[in-house]
Amino acid sequence: MAQDVLESPLVLLDEVRAGLQGGTMVPYLGPGISALREQEAPMAPEALADFFASKTTLPKRARGNPWAAAQYIESYRFRDTVTLWMQEAFAAPVPPSPFHLWLAGLSLPLIVDTWYAGEMRAALAGQSDWAEVQGITRAGIGEDRWFRFYDEEGTSIDADQAAKARTLLYTPHGCIVPEANFLISDADYVEVLTEIDIQTPIPEEVRQRRTGMSFVFLGCHFHDQLLRTYARQVMKRSSDHHYIVVDPETLTRNERRFLDEQGIIAIDMPLAEAIERLLT
Repeated sequence: MAQDVLESPLVLLDEVRAGLQGGTMVPYLGPGISALREQEAPMAPEALADFFASKTTLPKRARGNPWAAAQYIESYRFRDTVTLWMQEAFAAPVPPSPFHLWLAGLSLPLIVDTWYAGEMRAALAGQSDWAEVQGITRAGIGEDRWFRFYDEEGTSIDADQAAKARTLLYTPHGCIVPEANFLISDADYVEVLTEIDIQTPIPEEVRQRRTGMSFVFLGCHFHDQLLRTYARQVMKRSSDHHYIVVDPETLTRNERRFLDEQGIIAIDMPLAEAIERLLT
């Protein structure tokens, strides 16, 4: 990665813009994009953990970790409380940014949104011919499936209907809309991670659309093993050439190793500046 960092950020951003406009690149969005503007909803994993801590006293091991915090709440106050508090955390609608709206207008084959607030779905609401697939918890639903498909109106559809859509929005961790599906507790992820290596929890249509594509990571951090594992599996069988907008000086050793392993080129530029340049 060290040599890649030396490449001009502007040249790399031009490559990203061309890839997005040409439909050969998959945007992989994290909460950092929305965190650039003031929001009522928590727009980082640590902020969500702080929200849980404002609702109940958490043990030391769960502080600052939303997945452990949700597991503690689920164990002592039941799953309904986790869902209720997640709905409360994301009750205030988060409007899509100009960047979300720009992406929505590109008619991309696949967009990945890894946060719960629903901005990308809101941006796509002004477009036609798109569908969404969300990761879901299997806690208490009595169903042997890992995800649900929705149309533009938020109505549940089947995989064949979703496959016909020009754009597929993939929200692997769930979303506040349309039905408040959340993968959040450790138990949720234990189930997924037991099978994610064989790709069962990854929708087949996502697997098809990612093939040979490059990914660009925006507003994402990979300082937690869970986040790295998910990204690694979503990227499987895609291109070997990807990008991330990040300050290399902020990367942990594990993040650096992850970027190297996955062929992810770091674009050394503040996120807000990078997004502004992509839009111009």
